[in-house]
Formats: sequence, structure tokens, C-alpha cells
Amino acid sequence: MNAQAPTGTQASTSYGRGLSSQARNLHWLLTNLVDEVPGIRSVAVVSSDGLLLLASDPGLADEAGPGNNATNATNGPKGSSADLATIVSGVGSLTKGAAKLMDGGDVKQTMVAMDEGSLFVMSISDGSLLGVHATPDCDMSVIAYHMALFVGRAGHVLTPELRTELRQSMENASE
Repeated sequence: MNAQAPTGTQASTSYGRGLSSQARNLHWLLTNLVDEVPGIRSVAVVSSDGLLLLASDPGLADEAGPGNNATNATNGPKGSSADLATIVSGVGSLTKGAAKLMDGGDVKQTMVAMDEGSLFVMSISDGSLLGVHATPDCDMSVIAYHMALFVGRAGHVLTPELRTELRQSMENASE
């Protein structure tokens, strides 16, 4: 697997300090998603206003995980969760606008298949989105299934208070 999820010691040191049990549970769910599902490269949870709330590689500025090509310390790894968050926010906005123009209702999931990978975007709740960047040989149905499980487990706890806490923890991790 080519995931950069915080695992073991990194997860507890990056996320454990001062977070509520709900925030720690969401981090745990994200870590499990990346660790358990083959083909996932990067994961990001983005708020309705486009801010990164949760990521598989928080605070990575000068190191690249397996499968990533490091650029420089100020740009972070190519394809990092920060990049993914920007893309997920844009794709979410575009598909929401398209659905509105077509009287299609709410967008539940978007999938983009590329030569060198796949992008999945799924609605969580209150405009928040889950984005996954995966390898080209991933099993798309397995990734979509596990994303739906994550959304089902995370959606009801992603309150405004928890979103604020997650944003602050992401800001602290990147410092």
C-alpha cells in the first residue's frame, strides 16, 4: 500500500494531544481507511468552505511518504492532502453547481479515473467532503464502499464544534 496515513506512534503524537474523543475517533477512522484499503495514496476531509479538517499526511512539509515524490520543504510532497483538499473543494463545488443546473439534487459521489490514478469525492454532511486519491490499479468499488462506511460513521459526529477543533488541530500540525 502506498498510504501516508499516520500510523502507530505518529498517529498518537500528531493527533493525541488535547483532542476530544470524537476528534480522536475520526482520526482513527481515517487512519484505518488508509491502512486497510489497498490503493489509497492520500485522504482529505474538507469543510464546506474548503478548509482541510482531517488528512492522511498532516504537517508533512519536508518528507514524502512511500510513493510520493518530495518537492521542497515549502511546497510539501506532491499529491499531499493539502493539494487533495484544494482539488476536492473545487470538484465538490463544480459538481454541486452542475447538479443544481440539471435539477439533479444533492451530489453524493464523484469519481474521476485518470491514467495514473483515481480521485473520489463523497459528501459527508453539512457540505463537508471526503476526498481520496488512489492508485491506477485500485479496486474502485472497494474504495467507494469503504468511503461510504467512513461517511456513515463520521457524518453524524461532524458538528460545527468538532469541525472547529479539527481545523485548529490541522493548523497546529502544519506549524
